[in-house]
Formats: sequence, structure tokens, C-alpha cells
Amino acid sequence: MSILVEISTLLQQGRAPKVKELVNQALADGLAPQSILEDGLLAGMAVIGEKFKKNEVFVPEVLIAARAMNAGVEILRPHLTATGVQATGVAVIGTVKGDLHDIGKNIVKMMLEAKGFDVVDLGVDVSADTFVEKAIEHKANIICCSALLTTTMNEMKAVVEKAVAAGIRDQVKIMVGGAPVTQEFCDSIGADCYTSDAASASDAAYAFCKA
Repeated sequence: MSILVEISTLLQQGRAPKVKELVNQALADGLAPQSILEDGLLAGMAVIGEKFKKNEVFVPEVLIAARAMNAGVEILRPHLTATGVQATGVAVIGTVKGDLHDIGKNIVKMMLEAKGFDVVDLGVDVSADTFVEKAIEHKANIICCSALLTTTMNEMKAVVEKAVAAGIRDQVKIMVGGAPVTQEFCDSIGADCYTSDAASASDAAYAFCKA
């Protein structure tokens, strides 16, 4: 078994200490940091993402795998920076104003990081103004809005309107998700994308940035 396959397998098992050990070993063996990232860490997280879509693994497994991935990425980060590797894009993510739910948002964040995004996590109860201000500040490609309550999902419409008012609507894709959100709602507020699960959200964000 190659060391990259081994890293991928251990990541899927959530074995963070072993992932760190093998990432260090791969670097010592002279493997390119980009290759370790893509063919080891991201490959493993992609498997977890697909299994999550199919309900073959659940939230705890995703969280443990993401923790292992982050452990590996921390070791790689200075090497990636030194070799000039670019992030896929920048995503600003948060749960909208009035809503304190964050599990779904956190999983989307991890899936985005697994696709190579720099993710700016605004937390919960985030106003439309803050989404737009932070998108401008960080030169974001994507704004991701989460809501779990029907009473808060209309705040997503305010995010779209504020982005238009700030003159950045043509520079940023606005993605929406959460239990009460539908494709019909997404279309009605003028957002760019709705997905029903975290893995599909990261796939869509990746496609936007590569287009």
C-alpha cells in the first residue's frame, strides 16, 4: 500500500495521530506537499463525503475524519505556502440572524475545507450586513448561508439584497441550505445555489470556483 493510500485510509478511520505521523514521513520521503494534500488527505475526505451523501456514514464519522484531515493540513500548510499552492477559493459561511443552529453549517465548513477552500466561519446569528462586509473584507468567492428555522430563512433574501446594494453580487456566489430551505425558495430570493447535503454543497462551490 502506498503511503498516500495509507494516509487516505487512516483519515477515513479518523486516526489523527497516525495521519500526522505519515504526513511527516511522506514529506521526509520527498513527496510533494500538493500530492500529499490531494492524493492523501483530500482523497480520503472525498470518500467520506460520498459515503455521507449515501447515508453510509453519519455526522460523528464526518467530524472525526475532518479532525484527522485538519491535523494533516496543519503540518502541510507551511510547505504548501512555500511552494505557492493556491487555495481553491475563499468561502464565508454562517448561520443567519436569529438562528443558533450550527451542526449543518459546521459540516459544510469541513467539506469546503476538504475541497481546498479557505473558510471564514462567522458562527451563528449572523446579520446580512456582516455576511457582506466579511465577503468584501476577505475577497470571498462564495457566501454560504444556513438556516434551520422557517422564521429565519428570509434573512437569506436580505443577504442577496445587501450583496446587490454593495455592488458585489456579480463577484460572489450565494449558496443557501438548511432543513426548511428548498430549490424553489433559493430561486425566489435570487440566490445561486441550494443543495440538500454538505457534500453536494462543497461540490457545487468547487464547480463555481473552477468554472
